[in-house]
Amino acid sequence: MEEISAFEKFELQLDSTAKDFLKETAKWAYFLSIIGFIGIGFLLLFAIFAGTIFSTMGSSMPGMGAYGSSFGAAIGAVYFVMAALYFFPVYYLFKFSSNAKKAFRDNDSLALTESFGYLKSHYKFFGILMIILLAIYALFFVFAILGGIMGR
Repeated sequence: MEEISAFEKFELQLDSTAKDFLKETAKWAYFLSIIGFIGIGFLLLFAIFAGTIFSTMGSSMPGMGAYGSSFGAAIGAVYFVMAALYFFPVYYLFKFSSNAKKAFRDNDSLALTESFGYLKSHYKFFGILMIILLAIYALFFVFAILGGIMGR
């Protein structure tokens, strides 16, 4: 026989204030996700035209020479990677907001549960990204100290 813990017997209920907070959160998350998609579009546009921009600058600046187009391609690649990385948290935020709005519109508990899954993924992505950035900062710090010691 399967034993049910006291925690599993408890069913969470949302009062009207909590529902209003979640509805407002979903609206702001939707707004931020739309702005995020627009930002991704600008990043992609810059990534596409970076090669042209920098090759034009290279031909007008005497010291740049052939480096302008290769530098532009590298900058374009960096912006493309930034857009790809930025897509995932914006997508998760969009899915959270649209599912939460659907859940309150249709009184659908499953859609609300799914929206919280997307919100979890949104914060998990940023958490993992923060761990990676902190590790990179720590490596830079260690190498800066080693460079300072070796430079004496």
